[in-house]
Amino acid sequence: MPLTSSAGQTLAQKLIARAAGTDRVVPGDIVTCRVDLAMFHDSSGPRRLKPMLEQLGAHIWDPQRVVLVMDHYVPERDDDSRRIVRIAREWAAEQALPNVYDSMGICHVVVPQHGHIRPGMMCVGGDSHSPTGGAFGAYMFGVGSTEMLGAVVTGEIWLRVPETIQMHWSGHLAAGVTAKDMMLHMLARFGMNGGDYQAVEFCGPAVTALSMEERMTLSNMSAELGSQVGLIAPDAVTAEWLAAHGAPGVDTGPWFTDADARVTRHDFDASTLPPMVAAPHSPANSHPVDTHRGTAIQVAYIGACTGAKREDMQAAASVLRGRKVASGVRLIVAPASLRDQEAAQASGDLQILRDAGAELYPTSCGACAGYGSPMGDGDVVISTTARNFKGRMGSATAQVYLASPYTVAASALRGSVTDPREVLA
Repeated sequence: MPLTSSAGQTLAQKLIARAAGTDRVVPGDIVTCRVDLAMFHDSSGPRRLKPMLEQLGAHIWDPQRVVLVMDHYVPERDDDSRRIVRIAREWAAEQALPNVYDSMGICHVVVPQHGHIRPGMMCVGGDSHSPTGGAFGAYMFGVGSTEMLGAVVTGEIWLRVPETIQMHWSGHLAAGVTAKDMMLHMLARFGMNGGDYQAVEFCGPAVTALSMEERMTLSNMSAELGSQVGLIAPDAVTAEWLAAHGAPGVDTGPWFTDADARVTRHDFDASTLPPMVAAPHSPANSHPVDTHRGTAIQVAYIGACTGAKREDMQAAASVLRGRKVASGVRLIVAPASLRDQEAAQASGDLQILRDAGAELYPTSCGACAGYGSPMGDGDVVISTTARNFKGRMGSATAQVYLASPYTVAASALRGSVTDPREVLA
């Protein structure tokens, strides 16, 4: 696609310039940015940072700007998980960290739900799906332990200003089609490295029509595209959601891409998008649901940061209301956070899923990270998670398909991969 003129600034450039303390930056610049928030979890955080900090005799630059979430190894099931979580809890107490969320859900959902991520911020996360913060107009990306060490000691991080790749979605999604389907379609088109570690920006009428939870799914899975960040310009939807979740007043006004900014733009029509399914063993191995229609499944998993938020469970409940999952199929529901679980309980959606035969699992990363109850040898699984790499959810012989909550619920109902529009009609 041709590049537009270069007079204006992209959303990514504006966010980086603000964090670097300058008026403007251009792609290719290498700049040092002030960090507004550093987030890590029990797996990526204290067990790795604690010994490095002690060796250096260094300290956290600002505990108020650090958020620790225990989500990978909870609830503890063996000696190894007990050791990891104990280190995290003891270190958090030693450091007197004010923002610790223990067994309250997945970091990518819990942190925004507590108002920590706001438009204009520069954030780093100790997890590859940290680009979720881009849904709120924050420049948030994942870093390794060594980079995180530097960030929590200095409060700064360097980066190379990326090019911006715009994914412009016109039209409107049909009933039963979601942000997960949009992302699986983009992955089918561009592959796992299509983002080239640049800034992907999602825009257009179909994106602005999405709820915040759906936007979070898009930004989260921009990691699957191989981009550094997955940005969405904040708007009234963003401000309203943040206000409802206790965030201080936000200013969405400055954070958008100028019309004459230099971008590479790709166009999509949401109106023609069918439900998508990613076959084993890559999210990019995606095709319209018809390609895999009738494939028998043994497990349907509604969980993870991209598939078990309140609206995800609501979508699954709309399919399963008054119905039972097929004989021989296990339907597992692991809400993304305690708040989401409580909301689903209050709305009745959780009871609908239980009545249909669902097993309720703890609010944690769970099987998505291969922890807890991983899938067994030869299991054929359809899952709302973000990744289906070989062996990620347990046995290397398990066959994991990815899909939206609508498609996973419809497949649980029929016992085979099913187009949810057939059930919702």
